[in-house]
Amino acid sequence: MTRLNKHLAARLAIGRRAADDLIEHGDVLVNGVQPQLGAQVNDADKITIKGKPLTTETQSFTYLALNKPVGYVCSRRQQGDNPTIYAILPQQYHHLKPVGRLDKDSSGLLLLTNDGDFAHRMTHPSFHKQKSYEVTLDTPLQPLHRQMISDIGIDLPDGKSKLGLERLHDGNDTAWRITMHEGRNRQIRRTFAALGYNVTRLHRTDFGVYALGDLKPGAFRLVTTR
Repeated sequence: MTRLNKHLAARLAIGRRAADDLIEHGDVLVNGVQPQLGAQVNDADKITIKGKPLTTETQSFTYLALNKPVGYVCSRRQQGDNPTIYAILPQQYHHLKPVGRLDKDSSGLLLLTNDGDFAHRMTHPSFHKQKSYEVTLDTPLQPLHRQMISDIGIDLPDGKSKLGLERLHDGNDTAWRITMHEGRNRQIRRTFAALGYNVTRLHRTDFGVYALGDLKPGAFRLVTTR
């Protein structure tokens, strides 16, 4: 037996929350009956989505790592003069969705997939996937502020923010390696801004077990689930 939302996420390449929305809105029937959230199914069950049968064929999943350059948005629609990440990718990968996001002014490792269950495992806070970034500040980080960020946390409108901090170079207090398990919108930038700093460079190098390595800006490679 498998939880229905997990089964739908895998078959439809959506997140479990989106699958729960389909169930809650009555779009899903199991053997002709509307299921409850948390329902379980097996391979013999007949599932329909908005009246259409859910295929029992194995979904083919793709996992891709992209070194996103600065200036590109993680969206299907161009925002103003800013191109989207899909302008970099061949047409055959345009069906893939970003696993989390990097803002326009940030660069580095971005995972894309059509596997909704994988995206859920990588982004939901309960799975504690560590992400690492190289960050440059406009002015040196003061020792007190370093302690506040790493030990106490900075109060933001959406909750307290704590980040792991390590100098990238001895004696340089403007360049830091940041580690974190959360993924709130522009969290790193907002954390430093709350103390009067401007992040001039934000580059993601690691996401869970995946590392950017020697991948050049704008380049991508296929990866496997681990």
